Amino acid sequence: MDTDDLEPVKKKKPLKDLDVMSIEALGEYIEEMETEIARVREKIAFKEKARQGAESFFKSRG
Repeated sequence: MDTDDLEPVKKKKPLKDLDVMSIEALGEYIEEMETEIARVREKIAFKEKARQGAESFFKSRG
């Protein structure tokens, strides 16, 4: 079983209307998204390491 199967299904957020945003606001929005992408990448790396550790533990026991 994959742990992702246990996570609740979330509805996608509606897209922001970029047409009404200023150039400065668009730049800030990009920075916010880049920060969130970095946070998600860190979490993925953490979970991959945890999975690898678990797999190696069970392989050594098998």
